[in-house]
Amino acid sequence: MYNRRSLLAFGASAAVAAAARSAFAASGELDVAYISGRIWTGAGRDVRTDAIGVKGDRIAAIGAAAVRAGIGKRTRIVDLGGAFVTPGFIDSHVHFVKASFMLSRPSLRDANSPEEFVERIAAAAKALPRGQWLEGGNWDQDRWGGKMPDKTWIDAVTPDTPVAVIRYDLHTLLLNSVALRLAGIDRNTPEVPGGVIERDASGVPTGIIKDAAKELVLRAIGTPTDAQIDAATRKGIELALSKGVTQVHPTELDWLTFESTRRLHAAGEPGIRFRHYLPLKDWQRQTEMIKQEGRGDDWVQWGACKVVFDGSLGSRTALFYEPYLDEPGTRGIVVTDPADLRQWMKDADMAGLQITAHAIGDRANDTILDIMAAVAAANGKRDRRLRVEHVQHVRPATIPRFAKQGVIASVQPYHAIDDGRWAVRRIGDERLKTSFAFGSLVSSGAHVCMGSDWPVAPLDPLTGIEAAINRQTLDAKNPNGWFPEQRVSLAQALRSYTREPAYAGFNERSLGLIAPGYLADFVVLDRDLFALDPHLLTEAKVLRTIVSGIQRFG
Repeated sequence: MYNRRSLLAFGASAAVAAAARSAFAASGELDVAYISGRIWTGAGRDVRTDAIGVKGDRIAAIGAAAVRAGIGKRTRIVDLGGAFVTPGFIDSHVHFVKASFMLSRPSLRDANSPEEFVERIAAAAKALPRGQWLEGGNWDQDRWGGKMPDKTWIDAVTPDTPVAVIRYDLHTLLLNSVALRLAGIDRNTPEVPGGVIERDASGVPTGIIKDAAKELVLRAIGTPTDAQIDAATRKGIELALSKGVTQVHPTELDWLTFESTRRLHAAGEPGIRFRHYLPLKDWQRQTEMIKQEGRGDDWVQWGACKVVFDGSLGSRTALFYEPYLDEPGTRGIVVTDPADLRQWMKDADMAGLQITAHAIGDRANDTILDIMAAVAAANGKRDRRLRVEHVQHVRPATIPRFAKQGVIASVQPYHAIDDGRWAVRRIGDERLKTSFAFGSLVSSGAHVCMGSDWPVAPLDPLTGIEAAINRQTLDAKNPNGWFPEQRVSLAQALRSYTREPAYAGFNERSLGLIAPGYLADFVVLDRDLFALDPHLLTEAKVLRTIVSGIQRFG
């Protein structure tokens, strides 16, 4: 169920598409005709067609009769042979360059014991030139019972290699002694506002560095060259296309992905589309760029900001009203000073920038919604489409606020089936009843867009869709769904990977639907998702990915 605002937005888009249809009808024959498909247009659960006609970078016609009428001598005909087609998948939350680099770095994600963890780090360090930083990681201490690693685990096997491997939530780094020394972190290093330098009983850093304190390490590591960044970005684009992803929303605290995609775009079409959410603290820099260059084009867009307010559940830095059950001395941390947050949000919003904020704990979500309400009231009515990233843990009274305030909930379904293995130890059953509350948010009428948070979770949208509709935790202990009342339907999940992220990025008039006048972005799969056992969705394979009318994969 979607609120009246959603329906009005769709109606306006349909009117634009109707006008475009007339223009295309008069413009000559089709470039490509895709026929004999089982095509879900995205306009509704049961809205189907069987053919798509493409001219240039746009969809010119849909349906066998309309497409047949546009076929000419130069039209290339592609027989889909009954394959299933959806609008291109849009991932509304990624860390693109960081994730792309991890494709070629050692993975610790499935290390199931401290011994295996240490062995993998030792092997990776041995393969590196002496003195080169060992990065990568994605380790998960809950795979071996929850004990956090520290520098003593790895110092003996990395005597000459600085190690900075990140926990899979991207909020916690493990450093060895070499890395601590190079980063200038010792017992005399002061605490970093919004961060944590974990110390032992005598005040010596253990090697665990959280949230804002990671900046001390990142400065020591340095930045890769532009050529290295762009090469990694290209690898990420190839992976995205192979998964049917046609647009991503990088939500970053730096400008690396933005600058890389701009360079790639200057050399041609990047292959997938990017809508960038740049650091909120740099809102003035972005405003000046908009004055000079506008807000980008269909390939690379900007005009939006992102800020991190709290940490993560796994690192016990997400901000809650009540203490953590497994660490009663903390309720989480504030990463960005609320005073800065209020001022930056107000100023950026006044400048016409879209804003999104990372909030995971229940207190963090309420605080962000309070600030967003105050900003909207102070700056007056406009189509601002404020967003909250993650929305993982909320109180029951918080859920209706999203629809009421017109704030978009940007959620990542895979986190539910991942965190669901151990979250009860952190905050207990009662708070989990409205955690990852996808079903309640959709039913409330809120705009809910979905994404991966890649590299925290796999980039594959089918993995996220299956997680959203089944909610079976990765440990297989919840076969009927973890808090199953929060499941959504397949149609709702698909909408949240197509139509809703298009809306969340101000692109609903050109993306998210298979309709005349829309950009020709769609995905061909080897089986009909609606006819498939919902527990087998990830077995579907992408056959073709078309972006801007060109087949980019398959």
